[in-house]
Amino acid sequence: MVIVGAGFGGLNAARALRGVPVDVTLVDENNFHTFQPLLYQVATAGLDGDDIAHAVRGIFHRQRNVGFRLARVTGVDLDGRALHLDDGTDLRYDHLVLAAGATTATYGIPGVEEHALTLKSLADAVHLRTHVLEQFEQADARPELVDEGALNFVVAGGGPTGVELAGGLVELFDKVLRRDFHRLAVDRARVVLVEPTDRVLGSFHPRSSARAAAALRARGVEVLLGVGVAKAEEGAVTLTDGSRVPTRTLIWTAGVRAHPLADALGVPLGRGGRVMVEPDLSLPDHPEVFVVGDLAAATDADGQLLPQVAPAAIQGARHAAAQIVAQLEGRPTTPFRYRDKGSMATIGRNHAVAELPGNIRLSGTLGWLAWLGLHLMMLVGFRNRANVFVNWAWNYLTYDRGSRLIASG
Repeated sequence: MVIVGAGFGGLNAARALRGVPVDVTLVDENNFHTFQPLLYQVATAGLDGDDIAHAVRGIFHRQRNVGFRLARVTGVDLDGRALHLDDGTDLRYDHLVLAAGATTATYGIPGVEEHALTLKSLADAVHLRTHVLEQFEQADARPELVDEGALNFVVAGGGPTGVELAGGLVELFDKVLRRDFHRLAVDRARVVLVEPTDRVLGSFHPRSSARAAAALRARGVEVLLGVGVAKAEEGAVTLTDGSRVPTRTLIWTAGVRAHPLADALGVPLGRGGRVMVEPDLSLPDHPEVFVVGDLAAATDADGQLLPQVAPAAIQGARHAAAQIVAQLEGRPTTPFRYRDKGSMATIGRNHAVAELPGNIRLSGTLGWLAWLGLHLMMLVGFRNRANVFVNWAWNYLTYDRGSRLIASG
C-alpha cells in the first residue's frame, strides 16, 4: 500500500493502519510533517521551523508496517498501478491513498506569480520571515526607503491564514521590532489586508467575522473589504478600486488549488482542480485508489464541497484506511460522512474567534484560550508541544520573539 503526502491526511491514513497486515510506504518530497496552521507564527518570528515540523521517520519508528520514501511523485499509471517518481523509478501499489494537499491559486492576476510571497510550506514561512526582517534592516540603514513603501505589507485574502498573518505582523512590529529598531520610525509600518468580499472569515458566522475585523482594526491593521488585487509589480500593488499601494511585500493567501498531482491523474476534476471521487472517497473506476483532504472534491450531505481544512483531511484519511481494510476482508465500502467540528482563527494576543458544534461561538480571551489548547493538542510529538508551549509562554510574558534571525546561504 502506498500513501502520497505526509500532511494531516497521509499521517492519519498510515496511523489508522497500525496492526493491519499491510506493508505501507509513505511518499513525500520532504522528510518531515509540517503543522500548517502555525506556519504564520514561523513567518512572524513567534516560533521556529522545527517547532512545527516533525521527521516522518520519527513519527513512525514504532509502527513497523510503515516505511518512508523521500521522493516527488511526477505521474500515476492507474492501469498499471504504479507511481512515477522524480528519480526515474516506479513505485508499485495494490492500494493507493492520494493525500498530496493543495497549492496556491493566483487566479491569473497579472504579476502575482512573479512578485507575491506565499505561505503554504515551511520554506515559504522561513523565506517570508527573512524577507520581512530584511525590510526593516534596509529601512534602518536607509530611512528614505520608508517613503518608498519598504514598510508597507499587503496581505491578500481575508480567510483564516490572512487574518492570522495580518494580526501576527502588527504584533511583531508593535511589540518586538519597535524595541529592536529604536532609530527607525516603526510606527510608519503598515499592514493592509485586502478581501474582495464584504467580510473577512467568510466561512464564519457574520457576527464572528465582524468581531475579527474590529479586532484587526483595533490593532492597527488596515482592513479593506470589497477590494482585491488587480495587479502586482515590483514596488507596488494596484487594487481593484484603482488605488495603488507602494510595497515590496505582497503576501498571497487569497486562494488554493489542488496539488498538481491531480492534473497528472488524467481524471475528471472539479472546482479548484480537485479530484472527483465516489461517496466512499475512491476514484471512479479505480476502487483501489482513494483521494482525501484538499485533493478530493468530496461533498457533504447537501452536496457542498467539503472545506480544505485539517479536520476534513484527518477524517477522510481514517475513512479511506477503513475502506481498504473492508476491501481486504471482502466487505463492502461505506460512504464518507464529514463531521464538522468547528472553525477557529486568532487575531493575536488575547483575541480569537471560535465556532464550535452546537452553535457555540467564542471570541476574545475565551476564544483565544480555546485556540491555544486545540493547536497544542493537534501538534505532532511531545517535543513540539513542549517547545511551542514554552515559546508561547515566553512571548506572552516578555513580549519578545526569539526566532527573528536572518540566516542566508
